[in-house]
Parts: sequence; C-alpha cells; structure tokens
Amino acid sequence: MILEKVQRNTVEPKITLVGAGPGDPDLLTLKGVKALAVADVVLYDALVNEALLNHVPENAIKVYVGKRSDDDSFSQKLVNKLMIDYALNYGHVVRLKSGDPFVFARGYEEVNAAESYGIPTEIVPGVSSALGVPGLQKIPMVYGNMSESFWVVTGTNAQGEISPDLYVAAKSNATIVVLMGIEKIKEIAGIFKAEGKANLPVAVIENGSSKEENVVVGIVDTIEELITEKKLSSPALLVFGEVVSLHPQFNSIHQFYAIMAQEEY
Repeated sequence: MILEKVQRNTVEPKITLVGAGPGDPDLLTLKGVKALAVADVVLYDALVNEALLNHVPENAIKVYVGKRSDDDSFSQKLVNKLMIDYALNYGHVVRLKSGDPFVFARGYEEVNAAESYGIPTEIVPGVSSALGVPGLQKIPMVYGNMSESFWVVTGTNAQGEISPDLYVAAKSNATIVVLMGIEKIKEIAGIFKAEGKANLPVAVIENGSSKEENVVVGIVDTIEELITEKKLSSPALLVFGEVVSLHPQFNSIHQFYAIMAQEEY
C-alpha cells in the first residue's frame, strides 16, 4: 500500500492535444511525433490513422474514443472525463485528434476541462483537412481574380440543421470549404442555386490524403448526381468556388459535356 501511494504521488499529470492531420500519417508534424514518443496514455479518434500509434511507447495505454461526426458512442463529456482520469492516474496524456485540434474539433472544450482540474496543457497544431486536402489536389484557396479569401464552414450545426453561415457564405465570391456536409448536399447545393450559382465549380473529396481517397469534380447543378453515382460518403469535404476550375478533372468534364452537346446537335 505504501509503495502504491508513493507511485501515485510521483505522477505528473499533463495533457497534450495533438493534431494528427487529415489522414496520411506522414502529415503529422515533428512536434506531434515528439509528443507521442513521451506519452503514457493516448486517446485517439476514429478518423486518426492508427499507423501514428507506432510513435507511441510500447507500454503506453492506447484508448479509442470514436468521435466520428455520426457517432454518439463517445460523448464529449465522457472523453473529457477519460482524459482527466488518465492524466491524474498515469501522467502524460496525448489527445490525438484528426486534422487540427481547434478546427471543428472541440479542442478548446478539452483544454478548458483539463485546466479546470489544474492539469497543465499543451497544443500541437495539425494540418487541417479544410486546407490540406484541397491543397493536395492542387486547389488553391485564393488565386488571382478567382478568389481573394476563403471560408471554412460546417455543413450542419449541433442540431443537425444547415448552418446559417452557409447562406451568408454563398453570397460571397470566396472559396468555401464545407466540412461535414455531404449528407446535406441537396440542401447545400440549393443554397448556391438560389444565389444564381448553378454553374459554380465544386469538388468533393472523400477520405482526403488517405489511400482510400476519392475525388469528384463538377458544378453545383450536377454535384448531387455525381456524388450518388460515385457512391461517395462521409468523411468528405466540399469545395465551392471558381478555383476548383483549376483542377484537371474539371476541364475533362467540360470537354466531355461539350462533345456530348455537339453530338446531340
């Protein structure tokens, strides 16, 4: 009993939030690798590539905590409790989160919960899928006269409804990246159509940066049909904007439709 008490007193709790990036394990930052290498416990999300656990010491505890957009098996309250309990009992907890911890990932909630218990925290930013995934497809966020800014918007809010921000974003000439929106593509496309943007280029990227990546490029008017045809599903992001026309697939699609139109004529 005395030995056990001494061991518990030597525990120095700490929680580090590490952004795992969009999927490709090579996109983890060097600082993220260093944090994993000294972890006593790792709590990781469903979208985290499990290859990253190779950076963790063999004797470290590895805990899967789900957290897909459609998965309620691990509530945020439960994740916070696990994170704090492990830190107080084992020491350094790395909370490994897909993308960047502070981009639609509730990183602040987790930091706030940890610090309410007096547990020191550290943040290791990650490559956000919102920027990294389109970039890997050579789709810029800003380019010349096509776009001078960009928005990153969630497709649905906490109530499962279309985000009000989308209605405002659709009125702009900015590049608009929509996360967690593929299930609402009909409604989202309708918002852009209502703004007279039926011909606006759109890219849909499923499982971005991973070996299972799929990409569909089209226009607002036909994107729902293309998603159904290619059987794309979550996790995926949508990119609306003229910059999508720079993607090689976009030119190929337009050439195809031009040929079809000539044949019909």
